[in-house]
Amino acid sequence: MPKKRKNGGSSDTIKIGDKTLSLEGYLTKKPKLQPTSTPASLSRDKSDCHTTSALESTLPTTSTSVEASDSASLESLTPPTGDAFYFAARKALPLWTRQDKIRRALRSKDVLVLVGETGSGKSTQVPQFLYQEEWCRRRKVKVKVGQSTKEVYVGGMIAITQPRRVAATTLAHRVSREAGTPLDVKDHANGTRPNGLVGYSVRFDHKVPPGTRIKYLTEGMLLQELLLDPGLKKYSAVIVDEIHERSVDVDLLSGFLKKLVSGDKASRGGVPLKVVIMSATADVERITQFFSSEQPGGSPVPSNAVPGPVTSVEYLQIEGRQFPVEVAHTPKPVPDIQEALLKQIFKLHTEEALSDKHGRKDILAFLTGQEEIESAQKLVEEYASTLGPKLPKLKVFPLFGQLSMEAQHQAFQPIKGGQTRKLVLATNIAETSVTVPGVRYVIDCGKSKVKQFRPRLGMESLLAKPISKSSAIQRTGRAGREGPGKCFRLYTEETYESLYNTDLPEILRTDVLSAVLTMKARGVDDVLSFPLMDPPSVESVEKALLHLHILGAIGDDGSITETGRKMVLFPVSPPYARVLLAAAEQKYDCLLEVIDIISCITSGADIFLQLRTEEEKDEVDDFRKELYRREGDLLTYLTTMQLYAAENVDRVKWSKDRKLNIRNMKQALNIRKQLRGLCMRQGMMEQPPPDPQPYTPVSPEKAGTILKCFLTGFGIKTAILAPDNSYLTAHGRHVVAIHPSSVLHGQKKEAIMFLEHVYTQKNYAKKVSVIQAVWIAEALE
Repeated sequence: MPKKRKNGGSSDTIKIGDKTLSLEGYLTKKPKLQPTSTPASLSRDKSDCHTTSALESTLPTTSTSVEASDSASLESLTPPTGDAFYFAARKALPLWTRQDKIRRALRSKDVLVLVGETGSGKSTQVPQFLYQEEWCRRRKVKVKVGQSTKEVYVGGMIAITQPRRVAATTLAHRVSREAGTPLDVKDHANGTRPNGLVGYSVRFDHKVPPGTRIKYLTEGMLLQELLLDPGLKKYSAVIVDEIHERSVDVDLLSGFLKKLVSGDKASRGGVPLKVVIMSATADVERITQFFSSEQPGGSPVPSNAVPGPVTSVEYLQIEGRQFPVEVAHTPKPVPDIQEALLKQIFKLHTEEALSDKHGRKDILAFLTGQEEIESAQKLVEEYASTLGPKLPKLKVFPLFGQLSMEAQHQAFQPIKGGQTRKLVLATNIAETSVTVPGVRYVIDCGKSKVKQFRPRLGMESLLAKPISKSSAIQRTGRAGREGPGKCFRLYTEETYESLYNTDLPEILRTDVLSAVLTMKARGVDDVLSFPLMDPPSVESVEKALLHLHILGAIGDDGSITETGRKMVLFPVSPPYARVLLAAAEQKYDCLLEVIDIISCITSGADIFLQLRTEEEKDEVDDFRKELYRREGDLLTYLTTMQLYAAENVDRVKWSKDRKLNIRNMKQALNIRKQLRGLCMRQGMMEQPPPDPQPYTPVSPEKAGTILKCFLTGFGIKTAILAPDNSYLTAHGRHVVAIHPSSVLHGQKKEAIMFLEHVYTQKNYAKKVSVIQAVWIAEALE
């Protein structure tokens, strides 16, 4: 426990656990006020450091200049709203006075690129400005089906995509309240749902009331809808928000939308689809060229160009509502990021006022991942428990992608208690999209965890790497949304100057297996010709096609199979989807068990907390013995989930005794429920037994069947014990070692199967199970 202070004031030295922190003189360099200038377009030229001041210029106060004509007809164009408070808040947004410009742009053009600085209100207001437009009405049209025609309805709804679930759900709740049709109202007594204007759809969570006109959803969910309806007939417009994040899903979605707006509109009965591309920071010229069917960069038009007329694209830039933010860098490199973070948190909390005339002065700290966040949370909460009565309380909220939706939303709620400061510990999930209210201080560690796929090895590494200048600016801007703020960068100014200007698009650094399957499911025969802003390497695509063929998702001619069409319906990676399909076959008959295992694996970081000391290992050894299985990690996950689900007294205590991640276990139980429901809807299983059920361990024979079932998806992720006691992968003949987190670490077996292949200090196999060598040949037949 941290050493208590003798009084309620600040202290120059504190002790937390084995850390003794001196606060003296920490980050005393006078923060620098950012200059005002016009944002410049971003490039990835690392040496182009002269653009730094232009990039940083998105931070200070910007006055909103409005043409007289923009506001002339605002009253007549104002959408209805259900609450005076929200209406006043909407009118205060910079975007409010530009709504007429946005409307007029889409009356004459089908594509609008809208750049709105942080705080402009684009994510909440643009769909509300558009849903009452004439072109947004639902209309009956005739479409050709085979040799005949039939009447169908087209349009009437606006889709607005977000890169993350928490952004989609939070924004939907906000807009529904602004519109006076809140999403959290109860169903009618007869079980029907009240009509509403706004809905959302994210992985494992859908709330779309009757009458919905605006639907927030993740990019992946809209891609799923494209599989069922290539013309997106229910929508009049698709708004792609935060395109600058350049995830694989948003790049794929952009390609499909490009084909829809520039190609044949017969599937929509001739009705055009409006597309709005939005971002706080975007390479505007590149995006505009892409959607106008021009080739970015002035290079020759390649085979992936979409035939047809050039699409006319409108461009608008909207000023933000940004207060000045002071930025401080460390005078020299920081050897221990966690220690530097703790020092800055404690210094701010003990020396800075809880609020001022602008409102609360809470803290947002950016860290690299779940493990780092949970470690810091534990230390901060120990410190907070010792605060004297004269100091405000300090309440910690974690925020990362694998948290349950309920836990993520807590970080965005107003804190209870007037004498409590909120501290949000977040990954880059908090960089854009949704504002954490009350934040006036940002602490930036300067790194984020990035996946890097190596096609030749079929291996993915997850490493903490420096962020880009663009990300650093976005993080800094979080401190100036509600009042003047301060950003403390835990890296030097020289380090900042050396950062790349923008992040490398995800599609250029990750496995494109899921992306290629999605394209195949949408009828894309030549994957290499599909329009993408940044096409992946030919080697990456070829590896993905080969892997999909091994999984049975595509045939010898490269076309998608019935198995592939079923696989793409699951919100998991293709290998896991293949295992789920196999588990429902009579040959394996282990669907409930496979769902339990996959639920644990996909719930976030490992469900088993890392044991850092021998004392901790001794504490939980007896408890964990009942979980560990000699067959390896997969059967250990199964046992853990079955025992957890069978617990009917206190699951939190049960998890604590075994040093399990309580958040991830709750999330695993939720995923389990959703996967069961999805499999029932696909006709793969009947109604499963309700929880809790008495625990019955699986027999060794059943365990073997389960592992053989997993080989249908992971046959190429196997290794044989070599004469020198190393493991050689069956596919590629690479040397791998069993990761220390595995229950099989240090053991030598004839053959192993692993679900993950990562590189940290060496090539590691993770999530490992014991198999027989003969099974490998059987699986790859």
